[in-house]
Amino acid sequence: MNAPAPVLAPVSARIAEVSRNTKETQIRVRVNLDGSGEAKLNTGIGFFDHMLDQIARHGLIDLEIEAKGDLHIDGHHTVEDVGITLGMAVAQAVGDKKGLTRYGHAYVPLDEALSRVVIDFSGRPGLEMDCKFTSGSIGAFDTQLTYEFFQGFVNHALVSLHVDNLKGHNAHHQAETMFKAFGRALRMAMTLDPRSLGVIPSTKGSL
Repeated sequence: MNAPAPVLAPVSARIAEVSRNTKETQIRVRVNLDGSGEAKLNTGIGFFDHMLDQIARHGLIDLEIEAKGDLHIDGHHTVEDVGITLGMAVAQAVGDKKGLTRYGHAYVPLDEALSRVVIDFSGRPGLEMDCKFTSGSIGAFDTQLTYEFFQGFVNHALVSLHVDNLKGHNAHHQAETMFKAFGRALRMAMTLDPRSLGVIPSTKGSL
């Protein structure tokens, strides 16, 4: 007789909801790390919503973000604080990191543009980003805020993140390849490895 297939222990839902309220912004983020890429987004910055949608779609994360910020000043606080709150939600949903693949990477092209993102759920925040944007703004989105978003995420998700735009002439394409690659790398890193369920992916025994 054939031996019965092993039954894996069910994994608890990797879902989190975080609210962050300051004098500058009021933000609510809900994530389901094992979703299908559905997104409900309202930050008040159209292009930023478009980029967050790329993270959800390519990361296969169900993502809800409601943000009200001081856009009468500029988009800085809103974009940075969305990154912070998303990082907090991802960290909470990931939990103790047992069985996590931990590392993720992706190259994503869009026409002439090409970006690479590498991520490590190391427990240590660190961001290295290299992109020479060809325009200072895309619609109402200040391209400098791409760095601020990733820095906010890194500081609160406690990950090491390398983001490099390798090629590109169109600023929209440059940004989109980075956000798509981030979603793809995030998806890979957050995937549970069936060969190491219940095991912390580190020789130290903790992350």
